[in-house]
Amino acid sequence: MSLEGRNAVVTGGGSGIGRASALVLAERGAAVAVWDLNGEGAEETVSRIREAGGKAIAIEADCAKTVPVAEATARTRAELGPVTILVNNAGITKYKAFLELSEEEWDETIEIDLKGPFLVTKAIIGDMLDAGWGRIVNISSSSTQSGSPNMAHYVAAKGGIIGFTKALATEFADKGITVNNVPPGFVDTPLMRRNVSDPVRVASRMPMKRAGRPEDVAYAVAYLASEEAAYVTGHTLSVNGGRFFG
Repeated sequence: MSLEGRNAVVTGGGSGIGRASALVLAERGAAVAVWDLNGEGAEETVSRIREAGGKAIAIEADCAKTVPVAEATARTRAELGPVTILVNNAGITKYKAFLELSEEEWDETIEIDLKGPFLVTKAIIGDMLDAGWGRIVNISSSSTQSGSPNMAHYVAAKGGIIGFTKALATEFADKGITVNNVPPGFVDTPLMRRNVSDPVRVASRMPMKRAGRPEDVAYAVAYLASEEAAYVTGHTLSVNGGRFFG
């Protein structure tokens, strides 16, 4: 699944699933722009890619704001060239009981987890249209498939991502652009560890009796970004260790 000659953007690429996705795309030959609000994390990802012989740049950017997204897009094009692979991974997860959930917390989650992918996709998709080839992979969540208590804001935003994926897939299917989403299950990332007090206990309840690895998701992302997935679009590729079927 070679991605030689392709340029990719991975948002939230400074850690976890985003970092793993950036590394795997680079292993496949893509040049990768790692966008993250955490500039140090982005630089660390880029260092790992370069140490392995790949090409990458780090860009500190707030992917939920129009101006930073425009600036990051311009810099990516200037340093790497047109972008034909986009992984919309940046997001936040916060647990809060619905009756305690404030309007500000709701808005923050929707802005980062749903509006952000809209802004980034809108900024980049022109390159794909010009090339007649593109791959958009959105990271959603298995919580949208099963439901999850204390996460109404998060599930609503990530559920929107699945709908967003299907809408774009149908709109751009005849333009050489595929749009798919990957809903991870319980994956061992820094974000998960900040939100779950006993990850070992939670993982033991999963069918595979372990948490997923960021690489488990990254390999699914790489497949959907490849030429081999040219006839796959609007698809939800679940990576959850059997947590949810469907």
